[in-house]
Amino acid sequence: MNITSKALFFASCLFGAVLLQGCGSTKIKASSASNPPPSEAFSAFGRIEVRPVVFGPDVKADPDGLNKIEANIQKDLSASLLEWNARPANGRTLVIQPVIEQMSFKRGAKRVLLGPLAGSSGVLLRLKIADNRGRVVANPEFFQRAGAMSAGFTLGVHDNLMLTRVANLASNYVIGNYRRAEGGPTGADSKAIEP
Repeated sequence: MNITSKALFFASCLFGAVLLQGCGSTKIKASSASNPPPSEAFSAFGRIEVRPVVFGPDVKADPDGLNKIEANIQKDLSASLLEWNARPANGRTLVIQPVIEQMSFKRGAKRVLLGPLAGSSGVLLRLKIADNRGRVVANPEFFQRAGAMSAGFTLGVHDNLMLTRVANLASNYVIGNYRRAEGGPTGADSKAIEP
């Protein structure tokens, strides 16, 4: 093997290793495939307040990702909240605080230029649900990811859809537990659950 062939072989191996590294799955994981039911149905509360989405203390702030999740939660829940809060007050308020606990959102130029090499995206969203006295009613988590290959070849469409899906899961949990406490899915499959 001459020096040119060795250099070409080495460069090919290096490029392949970089490609495989970038295509790895996200390190973000859920703790379970399903969320337990809340301690009581949300209809037991005369008022339901959904606060704006915030980042957890150890999350690198990405305002674009937060805004997409916030907009989708508001869109999904606005009609239901109007209906639920039109009932007579009973002195009990349910406070729902969405918190982004982990997020890796590949977007824009990074996704377009690097495609699958930018890696996978993932998000873990938690709803901290308590009554107006601070008693915890539920603490569900919601997980979604966008694989490096699928997101890379769609130029980031899957990254954005990941944020829509995680907001939909959270909203469906709130709506699904209004009349009866029954829990709901986290959105994680077996590969996305913390061992």
